[in-house]
Amino acid sequence: MSERAAPFHCPYCGDEDLRPNETGHGAWECGACNRAFQLKFLGLLARGVRHDDGGGERI
Repeated sequence: MSERAAPFHCPYCGDEDLRPNETGHGAWECGACNRAFQLKFLGLLARGVRHDDGGGERI
């Protein structure tokens, strides 16, 4: 995946004045609070997986 995830608001102040940070891949700058942050995918949650205990195929 070549596209970067785009945040809708700053996680620190909630402002929407965001722009990509040129020094780090995937980093963003907030123009309102002057902070830089990075989005990171942590993984999938286990509760999203359904298990079939019957051993058969569901139709």
